Order: sequence, then structure tokens, then C-alpha cells
Amino acid sequence: MSNKPKITDPTRILTVANMISLGRALMAVPIVYTLRDPAMGTITFLLIVLAVLSDTLDGWFARKANEVTHFGKWLDPIADFACIITVVGYLTLVGRFPGWFFIFYLVRYVAIALPAIYLFNNGHFILSSNWWGKWAAGITSLTVMVHIWPWHAFPWMQEVTLNIATMLLSISWFVYIRTFIQKIKAI
Repeated sequence: MSNKPKITDPTRILTVANMISLGRALMAVPIVYTLRDPAMGTITFLLIVLAVLSDTLDGWFARKANEVTHFGKWLDPIADFACIITVVGYLTLVGRFPGWFFIFYLVRYVAIALPAIYLFNNGHFILSSNWWGKWAAGITSLTVMVHIWPWHAFPWMQEVTLNIATMLLSISWFVYIRTFIQKIKAI
């Protein structure tokens, strides 16, 4: 017997999992709002933790309810991107995060999104997150947190987490490129 989740209707849009993903994307607004006021640090921290947890919960709900959808496979990485790029963009603007990472993250996303859209339009290929990207999103979230709240006992933590996030994002990007090449050859 297969343990693969049964998809009852992959064309559905309105599911609990998709609403969780959408909520994660929209969470960027209150996170940035609270970042502007250091007195709201606890609220900022809780919002970021909630956003990170929602990245796990959306997939769990989708599989548990047999509601894995094509839209959800697209929405999940878009929600990750929207939340992270907004927060990193704000931190970059106020000088608390390196600008090169913001540019790298943006270029990587566009370089993945464009071929994914092309393949969807020409081969009905539905791109979904890879595990390298999931780990990269988690480590990037940790990197954001140690840039917001530096650990003075571990002054190297910002650089180490930033380098690990960049490495994982690069590996994930390579995996996507390899997938795209295989799919384009098949068309």
C-alpha cells in the first residue's frame, strides 16, 4: 500500500492549508510594522515564530485533510518568498541586513519562477517546494531573527547563519535548475 497522500481535488483553491499559506504571506505587514518599534520586540518575535510554524502547518493540514492542491504547491513558496523578502527588504533599508543577500534572494526567486511559469504553460508541470528550499527558508528565518536580535555572546552567529542560508538557497536553486532542464528536454 502506498503512503502517498490521496488528492481528492487538486484544482481546489479554498482549503485550510492554502489559507494558512496566504496568512503567512500577509504576516509580513505586521512583522515590519512591529519591527519599527523596539518596544514591540516580543510581538515581533511571536509573529515571526508563528510565520515559521505556519510553513510546517500548511503542508501538514494539506496532507492530513487530503487537500494537497496545485494552487497550494504554488502558494507555499510564494508565501515564504513574500514574507521573507518583505522583512529582509525592510531590514536592508534600515541598515540591519546585508543588501547583497536581499538581491541574491530576489534574483534566485525570479530565476526559479520564470522557468516554472514557462513549464506550467507548456507542459502542465506543477513546481513544488524541494527539501533544500524548505531548510533554506527555515535557516533564512533564523538568520533574520539573529539579525533582529543579535546574540552578543555569539557574535559570529549572524555571519554563520547567513552563509548557511546562502548555501542552502544555492543548492535548492541548483536542484530547481536541474529539474527545469529535465522537464524542458522532455517537452
